[in-house]
Amino acid sequence: MTAVDVASKPTALGARSREVGRFDRLVQALKDALGPSSGLTSDDIDVNFLSDLMRDYDSSDQEWSRYAFGDSSRGYTRNLVDEGNGKSNLLVLVWSPGKGSPIHDHGNAHCLMKILRGNLTETRYEFPEVAQGDGPMKVITKKTYKENQVAYMADELGLHRVTNEGSDFAVSLHLYTPPNVARGGCHIFDEKTGRRSHVASCQYFSAYGRLLKESL
Repeated sequence: MTAVDVASKPTALGARSREVGRFDRLVQALKDALGPSSGLTSDDIDVNFLSDLMRDYDSSDQEWSRYAFGDSSRGYTRNLVDEGNGKSNLLVLVWSPGKGSPIHDHGNAHCLMKILRGNLTETRYEFPEVAQGDGPMKVITKKTYKENQVAYMADELGLHRVTNEGSDFAVSLHLYTPPNVARGGCHIFDEKTGRRSHVASCQYFSAYGRLLKESL
């Protein structure tokens, strides 16, 4: 994929692929796997199976690029791909060079993350013992995921932050189920104090391949 300058305005990170196939099949396969259940917390859902579906997809075909709108003035952008019959959210996240997310929870939802382009570094933290914070947050692990690798995250594993430590845009595919954060927001945490605050809504930058007006 050819890198582009997105400093002045939001831009898709690649040309629209003329041959749509494998990425759309992945989207449908994830939706089919979730089926009528309520998400990854249901007994009939196999997290490893969902992970394998994402892992088996080769991101080099760049069919996902039609959803990859980036904005270098932001740490990252959230681009909606599919809402999974109301059972999940599938997003393409575009990460600006040298930036990342705040430390956050997942609103009692589960997240699968596949790296589509570049590398992303995940730092996991312990939950503070009190909501007001009790000092510097404790790091559990720090790991860099490379292109086509898949990671799984849920609140029982702790909190995390994701950063793009590279010099070019990175892109990842995220499956959230149930879509609790889209409906009720999440909590972000101050690394130095552990104090948490609630973010009522996590907005989309684009939806189904089109920029949203509030993003312009």
